[in-house]
Formats: sequence, C-alpha cells, structure tokens
Amino acid sequence: MRSSERLLTRLWAHEKASYGLRVFVALSTVLAACWYRGDLLPLPSLFLGIIASAIAETDDNGRGRAKAVLLSLLCFVVAAAAVIQLFAMPLAFVAALALAAFALTLLGALGERYASIGQATVTLAIYMMVALDQQPDADAAQAWREAWLLLAGAAWYGLLSILWTVMFANRPVRERLARLYAELGRYLQLKADLFEPVRNGGLEARQLALAEQNVRVVQALDAAKTAILSRFGRSGRPGVQSGLYFRLYYMAQDFHERASSSHYPYEALTEAFFHSDVLYRCRRLLTLQGQACAALGQAIRLRQPFDYGDQCRQAGQDLQQSLRYLRGQPDPRWRLLGSLQLLETNLSNIARQLSEASLADTPLEGIDTRLRDSSPHTLREMATRLRQALTPGSLLFRHGVRIALALTAGYALLKLVHPQNGYWILLTIVFVCRPHFGATRLRLVQRVAGTLLGLGVTWALMQLFPGTALQLLLALAAALLFFVTRNERYVIATAAITLMALLCFNLLGDDGFVLIWPRLLDTLIGGAIAVAASLLVLPDWQGRRLHRVMAQVAATCTGYLDAVLGQYRSGMRDDLPYRVARRDMHNADVALSVALSNMLREPSYARGNLDAGFRFLALSNTLLGYLSALGAHRAQAAAVEGDPLIEQGHRQLRQSLAQLADALEQRQPATPQEDEVALADALEQLPDDIDDKPRLVRTQLALMLRLLPKLRAAAAEAVGNAT
Repeated sequence: MRSSERLLTRLWAHEKASYGLRVFVALSTVLAACWYRGDLLPLPSLFLGIIASAIAETDDNGRGRAKAVLLSLLCFVVAAAAVIQLFAMPLAFVAALALAAFALTLLGALGERYASIGQATVTLAIYMMVALDQQPDADAAQAWREAWLLLAGAAWYGLLSILWTVMFANRPVRERLARLYAELGRYLQLKADLFEPVRNGGLEARQLALAEQNVRVVQALDAAKTAILSRFGRSGRPGVQSGLYFRLYYMAQDFHERASSSHYPYEALTEAFFHSDVLYRCRRLLTLQGQACAALGQAIRLRQPFDYGDQCRQAGQDLQQSLRYLRGQPDPRWRLLGSLQLLETNLSNIARQLSEASLADTPLEGIDTRLRDSSPHTLREMATRLRQALTPGSLLFRHGVRIALALTAGYALLKLVHPQNGYWILLTIVFVCRPHFGATRLRLVQRVAGTLLGLGVTWALMQLFPGTALQLLLALAAALLFFVTRNERYVIATAAITLMALLCFNLLGDDGFVLIWPRLLDTLIGGAIAVAASLLVLPDWQGRRLHRVMAQVAATCTGYLDAVLGQYRSGMRDDLPYRVARRDMHNADVALSVALSNMLREPSYARGNLDAGFRFLALSNTLLGYLSALGAHRAQAAAVEGDPLIEQGHRQLRQSLAQLADALEQRQPATPQEDEVALADALEQLPDDIDDKPRLVRTQLALMLRLLPKLRAAAAEAVGNAT
C-alpha cells in the first residue's frame, strides 16, 4: 500500500500532472455529457474549443487568470463572428484573415499572456472554418450553433482553469522552483567535468555543453521569477508562507553565480595539480552537490523534508584536508592554490545553504525582495510596446507580415485546388511557421514526422477497435497526450492531435480511413508554404544580426563589471540593481547561444562564420566566469578602493568592452589596445603581503584583460564573414 501511495504522490507532484488533470476533467466531462444525451455531433467542436482555450492559458494568479480567460473569450467571440459573416466572401475573408493574423501576432509585444491569446484566437478561427467546411449548406443558425459549441468548450476549460488556480495558487511556484534546482543540479555536474585532470580531454566540447545547460538554467530562473511575480507582486514584503519561496529563489541565484565562477583557466589548473588528488576531490564534491540540488528540487516538488547528506559533508571535509596538506608543501607548481581555495569557499557556501534549505521558513529580513517586472501594466505602457513593434526592424512585425502572407497563400491555394478538409492547411501554417527559419525548419520536420506517426497509429487503432465507445476513449486519451507533450515532445503531440481529429471525424460519420491521405497532403502543403514564407518573406537570418547579439554581450558585461566592483567599495548587497546587471549579462549570453543554435539550421549562404561565433560564445562564457568569481566573493575592502592598479584595470577593461560593443554594433573590427597585456602583467605582480580581496580582484582583472584580444579576434572574424 505504501508503494502505491508513493507512486500516486509522485504522479500528483509531476510537473505535467496539474495541466493534464485539468484537460482530462474538461474533456471527459463534455464526453460524458454527450454520451449521456446520446448525441456525439457536438463533441468535436467542444473538444476544439477546449483545445483553443488551453493553448491560450499561461501561468498567473487567480485574478490574472480570470482577466485572461475573459479576454480570450472576447477574442474568440469576435473571431467566430467574423468567420461566420465573411466565410462566403473570399476576398473580404482572406483580407480580414491576414489583417487579424498580423494584429494578433503583434500582441506578443505585450508579453507571453497576450502572445498565447493571439495564437489561440487564430487557431479557434481556423477551427471555425473547419466546422463550416464540414457543413457547406449550413444556414446562419447552424453556423452559430457550431460557434457556440466552440465557445462553450473554451468557456468550460477557462472556468476550470480559474477554479484550479484559486485552489492550488502556489503549486506553479513549487513546480518552477523544482525545475530550477533540477537544472542547477545538472549544471553543477557538468561543471564538475571541467575539473577532471586529463590533458587534451576535450575541454572545449565540455565548455560548450556547459553553455547549453546555462541556457536552461537561465530560462528556469526566468520562469521561477515570473511565477513568484504573478503571485506575490513586484515589491510586496513576503510573509512566512511565501518567504520560503523567495529564499529558495535567491539561493538558486547565488548558486548559479558561484557555480558559473571561474578562478583560473582549467588547463593551467590541470597542469599544476596533475599529480595531486585535489582536482578529483573538487570534481567529486561538485558532482555530489549537483545531485543534492536535484534532490532538493524533488523535495520541493513532493513537499518533503530535504537532507543534505553525510556523504556531501564528508566530501567537503576531504577537500579541505587535501588543500591543507598542499599548503604545507613548498612546491612552486602550486602557486595556483589560492584559486582552488576560492573554489572551496564557493563550495562551502553552497554546502551551508543546502544544509539550511529546509530551515528557511521565516520571513525575509534586511533583504531586497524586489523583482524586476518587465511586463506592461498600463494602457500607456502597452501602447508604447505596440508602437515599438510596428517597425520592419521588429522581430514580431516581420513574423506578423510573414504569417499573414503565408495564410493568404494557403487560403488561395485551397480555393484553387479545393482539397478535402483543406482548412487544415491553414492550421499547419499557424503551428509550423516560427519567427526564425531554423525553428520553422525544425517544426516542419517534427510536424511531418508526427503526422505520419499519427496516421499510422490511427489506421491501426481504427482497424483494431471499430467500436464507438473505445474510439471515444482513444480520442480522449489522444487529446490528453497532446497537451502533456506539446511543449517538449512535439512529434508525439502532433501524432496525438492527428489521432484525435481523425477519430472525431470518424465518429461523426465521415470515413476516417478516407481522410488519412488528405490529412497528410494538407500537412505537406501547409508546411511547404510556412517554410517558403520563412525563407522569402522578410527572413530574419541570425547570421545577419549576430553582431548585434554579440554587442549586447559586451555591453551587459560592462554593466555587470561596474556592479560587481562597486560592491567591493560599498559592501556586498544582493539588491535589485545588482541582480538586474547580473541577469542581463546571463540573458545576453543565452541570447547568443540561442542565435547560434538557430544558425545551425539556416541555409549555408546565410549562416556567416559559425566557428567564429561559437569561439566568441566560449570566450564570453569564460569572461562571464571570471566576472562571476568576482561577484561570488564580493565584500567591502578598503584595499581594493585604494589600489590604483585595480582602478586602472577597471577603466581599461570597461573602455575595451565598450569599444568592442560599439564596433560590433557598427559591424566593424575593434581596435586592438596595446596597454592591455602590459596592464595584465602589472596586475599579476602581487606583493607578498597583499590582502586576499585585492589579490582576487587583481587576478580576475588580469585574466579578463588577457582574454580581450582573443574575444576581439573572434568578433572581428565573425563580423568579417557575415553577409
């Protein structure tokens, strides 16, 4: 019995359980109602209305969810009415469709909530077209009946969503924090691989894997912040209940800064300590702490106590003893022992916070709990965002024009060819056409593969289970599977929604077997139009804007540097301005990583110099690591403020980064700075009696100055080969 209870507890605590259960309740209740009444004809429209409403759903508190549901329903009503009124007038209809698609795409400038509502509204409008296409001789009353069924399904799911949010208000926060610590755990384990003392061990590949994981950590941090903001506000003081969530979030930020720290080049550490066990002990402790972070995430998800564990404590003590032994050995090769000591300090701080994680259940005192909220909250702010998006340089503007023209082409083609159920072409365009060509290309492959899989499974299931009751249950299961997998497993999600659609048509009397080939043809036509639009209509090649993304990395690095060194003069404060500067740097680094990933899927003539871009990414990650090390150990030190070399190094580094950012923005190579190497040499001339903090700052500034020529060369090569 206990094992079954544990299994149920884990299933209930799963991140997808809440979403999946809402969808299951909504779908199963309308299925039961139609079955009880003995009328299955309304079922497909009700299902499609529920799907549209669930697509529009985003994380929010009860009040925000209620506003979003009402806005969604208003948009749905307008869209359905427009389709009914204009469906018989092709020219007016396609003009309205293109204009609506463009306007709804621009809603994304207002935030994720409005972007989801915009896409769901276009989706529901196409569902309305599909319903009318099934009844070519329907009068206005029949058309409105289909519209009200769609709206009823959407309203039913919206009501469930509001009730669920009220009943389980803080569950999304726990889910986001659990995911955050799982990603941090994976980051720490990948970081541990850098300390394996192996010569020529593929260090660059491991650093790129760490950079990719850093993208997921930053995205998880942003998701957790959004969930906390939506429930506890921007500046309100958290109470006892919410204090734990704030502590866990700020603790994760601190872990991320400490884990991303780099105190010295890893090749130099490997060479210096190759014959010692100290690097293996660093690696072991980092690995165990990564596992502890993952276990903390699981404890948050399951709402269970967390124990840091004796194994981790023993590993920390072993590392301390190993460092103590090395400090007693007069070996000149171990001049880098101070860097390992700083690493041990970082790991000790992580260990202390992990061991106290379950005790953080009191209100926060003396801590700046403000969070940056970049969402617009007034009509003026919204209007400003929309005006900024109404320019050809805006990504949303270009995507809006692209999808409007793609839908126009799709509509013209289906009118010319008039294939059976041709409006699925438009649906494919909406789901396949993405803002970037690389993402569109990937989505097309996934959509076609999922459709083929879904058609094959549908054919087999309709052969094996011809009974109505079983097909209803299969359609219900397929719809549920679609929502559980649509974000992470799009191939499976496409297969599931294909299965649901064909089973529903089969239950309505249409021969599901006959629709298999038209469904495949519609997918291929819609996907081809989407890819052609991404390729030909205002294409947003990442290679042609990569210089701006790299410039943003250099610019935000300057802000982070100023924020870090400012706290060596005024004292450590984990306040909002500091956290914003740190997060801006990480977000810029993530944007560069995502841009390079998109470039891999673009045509070769538009890619630019990928190798140089990836070298710049690796170097910028190293630079971020050196800065993070300064941030992790920041504290007020009078010796830092009074050191003229540190002041000179700060000015030189700031000037060089600003010059690099300006040169990249203008697509020009940055001018080399002859003073950098000499200044780095001077900073590394450390007096024997220098304090720890000035030693740390001097060392990290010297490392960053020595990195600049490589960064400048990679930037110049990337810009010089861009087209």
